[in-house]
Amino acid sequence: MLSHFVIPAWARGLARDLAAPLSAVALLVATPVHAEVKPWPASVRAEQMPVSGGTQYVRIGGTGPAVVLLHGFGDTGDMWVPLAEVLMKDHTVIVPDLRGMGLSSHPEGGYEKVAQARDLAVILDRLGIKQAALVTHDIGNMVGYAFAVQYQERTTRWIVMDAPLPGLAHWDDQLKNPKVWHFNFRGPDVERLVAGRERILLDRFYNELSANPAGIDEPTREHYAALYARPLAIHNAFGGQFAAFARDAVDNTKLLAEKGKLTMPVLAIGGDHSYGAQLATEIGFAATNVRSGVITNSGHWIMEEQPAQAVALITAFLGE
Repeated sequence: MLSHFVIPAWARGLARDLAAPLSAVALLVATPVHAEVKPWPASVRAEQMPVSGGTQYVRIGGTGPAVVLLHGFGDTGDMWVPLAEVLMKDHTVIVPDLRGMGLSSHPEGGYEKVAQARDLAVILDRLGIKQAALVTHDIGNMVGYAFAVQYQERTTRWIVMDAPLPGLAHWDDQLKNPKVWHFNFRGPDVERLVAGRERILLDRFYNELSANPAGIDEPTREHYAALYARPLAIHNAFGGQFAAFARDAVDNTKLLAEKGKLTMPVLAIGGDHSYGAQLATEIGFAATNVRSGVITNSGHWIMEEQPAQAVALITAFLGE
């Protein structure tokens, strides 16, 4: 959950250049803020799939080229329903709940993003899927990069939304941002403080990191608060996903040095009240073929705040 960091002037200029082709598309389809957790279509099947040390809850629907959708903190795979409904017309959509989150199991370890990427490869193998495009947000970006860099031959395209990557580009500057105090907000006493107050915690993220807090409606907040109130959910988010960031930074630095930059087409999407066009600059440190898309009237919660804009950008990029 990252937002509003400082980029040098040279990088801002590069980001503006990268943004030109696709930000215009976003402007054409600008819509009012909108949030609603919709039910999954009846044709989507879901199952607990075995991974290292536990299971991941995975939704599968549609037919055609495969697309994997990965969520972040404050959401679950449920955030992707508006996009999945459209993609399922001509794609196979795979939507896991990340390790220790949503309806997935709660193992104590294995939260390094390279390990989670290997679990994703196991899931795709079980489904008989050799190649897939990735659409990722927040912590999902980190798992997505770890997959794309380790399995470049299996990754056709990558759409990365509104969060940078541990250890790369301006990550160390981001760690000094007071908005990310939650990275080190963990431990048994913290979990006792949050227990029964998950909604208060999540409201902080929805309110501070959105363009308009009213755009994330009450049913959406209640839906995710209930999921994050499940046993071990906060423990795995804080002590698992967040706690692994330091190790992820080391892993990413090593992978970039060994594997080089990604060469598949990448679309970096940022909310104009959050990363905006600057996200393309950040991802450009890890990939050579990066374009930018900017979502207007949106903060970090792009799929909740402006789903129509996001769907339009993503489907256009996947359809090229």
